[in-house]
Amino acid sequence: MSSPHVITPEEHLAEAKKQLSFPRIVAICGSTRFMAEMAEADVRETEAGRIVVKPGCDLKSPNELWSDPVEAEALKVRLDALHRSKILLADEVLVVGDYIGDSTRAEIAYARSLDRPVRFTHPEVDPDA
Repeated sequence: MSSPHVITPEEHLAEAKKQLSFPRIVAICGSTRFMAEMAEADVRETEAGRIVVKPGCDLKSPNELWSDPVEAEALKVRLDALHRSKILLADEVLVVGDYIGDSTRAEIAYARSLDRPVRFTHPEVDPDA
């Protein structure tokens, strides 16, 4: 006799989004050097009727919130975890830019481990292509 299927939190989330008739949610990923391109992708995805989540901080740009190197490193760890939550929330991922660094590569791998479709503005940089 097989045991009954235990519904995961991810399945609960997917079902709740379905019952609420949520539009598709897109997580934008990529190097923060492409923040302007991410903003443009946000406009295009929003115009297409999708909810967009993307990086909200560019640690490469000066800001008093991350001016201290020790605080900046701790913030980066928190922001990486926050972005993984955005990917978990999303129905798909859009990778922006023509460069894939280690952080973005890890985000792509995480999205694919969740069976999220991954699109690229520059498909030639797909690490699994």
